[in-house]
Amino acid sequence: MSNEYPVIRTIADPDVEDVIALWSECGLVEPWNDPRADIERSRKSAASEIFVAAREDGQIVASIMVGNDGHRGWFYYLAVTPELQRGGLGRRMVQTAETWMKERGVVKAMLMIRTSNIKVHGFYEALGYEPQERVLMARWLDGRP
Repeated sequence: MSNEYPVIRTIADPDVEDVIALWSECGLVEPWNDPRADIERSRKSAASEIFVAAREDGQIVASIMVGNDGHRGWFYYLAVTPELQRGGLGRRMVQTAETWMKERGVVKAMLMIRTSNIKVHGFYEALGYEPQERVLMARWLDGRP
């Protein structure tokens, strides 16, 4: 494989389709989430960023979306191509998101894990994240039931 140490940078227009393909490959896309709309919203906001890891040939092999809600920092869509998982790239992506948050004065990083995504619990725990008792409530504002 070329470039075992991909460069982490912000997303660019030509990356969008590759990022969506990566999210799909990693099982992060659900019917109720429009990945293009999520990317567009993030890119339009000064309180959000999407980072990608790209090989020298331009292949996108990882991503993470990070945002600041004014109180806490959140990250989403951490994805690493399966062939590179368990090699430290996911940790680098989380560190990139955490650095982005720290540079903006965020003192607490948050993330949500779907209950169906049990396999990532150990990864986040190894990075120092721990479960917190919360009730997550949501409501669609676009008319969906």
